[in-house]
Amino acid sequence: MTTESPRWYKSSYSENGGQCIEVATNLAPTHGTVPIRDSKNPTGPTLAIPA
Repeated sequence: MTTESPRWYKSSYSENGGQCIEVATNLAPTHGTVPIRDSKNPTGPTLAIPA
């Protein structure tokens, strides 16, 4: 079992206005999901979208 942590990043196009999401694509190969979160609330809930 892996305990890999998500590596969050946001698009370079998201610098205008602050309405951004962050994704952690590094978990797709091992977990089959891509976590998504609100960049303004990094400790808030995340969505896990199937890869």
